[in-house]
Amino acid sequence: MFRAALTKTVLNAAPRASRVAVRPALARGYHEKVISHYEQPRNVGSLPKNDFDVGTGLVGAPACGDVMKLQIRVDENGVISDVKFKTFGCGSAIASSSYMTERVKGLSLEEAEKIKNTEIAKELCLPPVKLHCSMLAEDAIRSAIKDYRSKRATAKNPKQAGFIDVSQSAATGETVATAHAPSA
Repeated sequence: MFRAALTKTVLNAAPRASRVAVRPALARGYHEKVISHYEQPRNVGSLPKNDFDVGTGLVGAPACGDVMKLQIRVDENGVISDVKFKTFGCGSAIASSSYMTERVKGLSLEEAEKIKNTEIAKELCLPPVKLHCSMLAEDAIRSAIKDYRSKRATAKNPKQAGFIDVSQSAATGETVATAHAPSA
């Protein structure tokens, strides 16, 4: 964010002829892949968190203040069909989130779970001081998968204690509700 603000300020103040020389000097701190994902993040947004086929992972790094929300939509075959993220953090955290969304789309849950932070860090050429950003992305996808599976497990056993089954007869239109009281 700071680099982008500084770049805009410097580029707007600099004469046109010198603009070309200024940008590479400012970008030297980050690899071009990080800059690409930071300046044009892929799959930014949210999915409806209460949808049955959506898993949400929310993770943070207290040491640096980065917070990452990653959501997956899983189709009936167990394949991630859509991914969205929102990240509050540095350029490396945003780039890690963006890359992760591209990486997991089209994968099965089992394949997505196997992605390690080292793969993300290597792909984005993150320096050692920014490895925690790739760890956040790994934690976020695992958290989203865990949330999705938790929703599915709850939905598979709807007659557990504390639930109400509601059904309506197609022939008579009569509605019947059956309560399942919590066990003591």
